[in-house]
Amino acid sequence: MAIADSHHRHQKWRLCAFWQSATATSSASSTQNLRNNSQNLNYQNGGIGSSNRSSSSTFSFVARSILPARRRLRLDPSSNLYFPYEPGKQARSAIRIKNSSKSHVAFKFQTTAPKSCYMRPPGGILAPGEILIATVFKFVEHPENNEKPVDQRCKVKFKIMSLKVKEGTDYVPELFDEQRDQVTLERILRVVFLDPERSTPSLEKVKRQLAEADAATEARKKPPADTGPRVVGEGLVIDEWKVRREKYLARQQVEAVDSM
Repeated sequence: MAIADSHHRHQKWRLCAFWQSATATSSASSTQNLRNNSQNLNYQNGGIGSSNRSSSSTFSFVARSILPARRRLRLDPSSNLYFPYEPGKQARSAIRIKNSSKSHVAFKFQTTAPKSCYMRPPGGILAPGEILIATVFKFVEHPENNEKPVDQRCKVKFKIMSLKVKEGTDYVPELFDEQRDQVTLERILRVVFLDPERSTPSLEKVKRQLAEADAATEARKKPPADTGPRVVGEGLVIDEWKVRREKYLARQQVEAVDSM
């Protein structure tokens, strides 16, 4: 009986030792696999910091592509540019641009037909709340089938872009290339022809805006008012106090003669 019990305990100890060894081996293997996977992940992403930066960059890109861009300009009209249909002539349209943001904003026009269209001004910088009426010129070609495409859209499009700039920045078109990532597409405007002989609200608005734009252009052409002293002859300055003093002395002389 003693021999049997000893043999039984020996077998039991061997089983326990095998179980502990298998468990330790399995745990070590699992730990090594986790380390290898972590190292591979860090290697592929350039480390933990790089992984976070990559995830942040991806999220920012997705957010910019999904969320609508915040517009800086308020346009009137907001979707179309209306031109009177006069074949063979250069038609004019107008658009009112207002900086609705709290910072200075540069804007720029682009068109799909630069040979037949141009803008005045083609770009510029607006202060917060500043308003500008831009004039758009387009040469209206004769239709091929001699039909009058009144109240119809044509294929020409205009694009208006905006860019936030610092106060005091000088406008140059290259700003939009140097800061391409910060440029916002404000609107894509389509050309719509109107019958010049039929009065419509859109046509009347164009006429009013063109009149305002022309008046602003003429005002800019006038020289600034001169608030300094008025110059006559060859550099002689009219001094009001000097004139008064001379009149006073002349009056004193007259009174002195009369009293004699």
